[in-house]
Amino acid sequence: MGADQRDLLTVLKAELEFLDKGGYRNDRASSWRPSFVFEDSPSCLNYKDPLRAKPCSECLLMQLVPPEKRKEQIPCRFIPLDALGTTVESLYKTATEDELEAEVRKWLKATIAALEEKEHLASQPESAPRKAKVCA
Repeated sequence: MGADQRDLLTVLKAELEFLDKGGYRNDRASSWRPSFVFEDSPSCLNYKDPLRAKPCSECLLMQLVPPEKRKEQIPCRFIPLDALGTTVESLYKTATEDELEAEVRKWLKATIAALEEKEHLASQPESAPRKAKVCA
């Protein structure tokens, strides 16, 4: 399979639903470790594939990863979640599981809203030039 053919908006909505349904807490990838955001969810091309056969470079989430972080072993951990540059990777070092999920949820909602707005604007026809009112 070539590049990820899924739609980003659809994947992010599914990620939010997975998170809201407790997916990271209920669907543990392994009993010996916690589930990891993005990589242990249906968003990941390698979801439930222990061989992790597909390269991250084919995942559509890569478009959200800063170019300088795309060579990281798990690039999706470096998606900026806010203007300060907070990432899943930085939250693993500083936040509780609840705080991490709250930040990811907030980012997902904002990103989904921005993508929906962009999609809405793109679907609008170009505004026809207004005709000047002519007074007789």
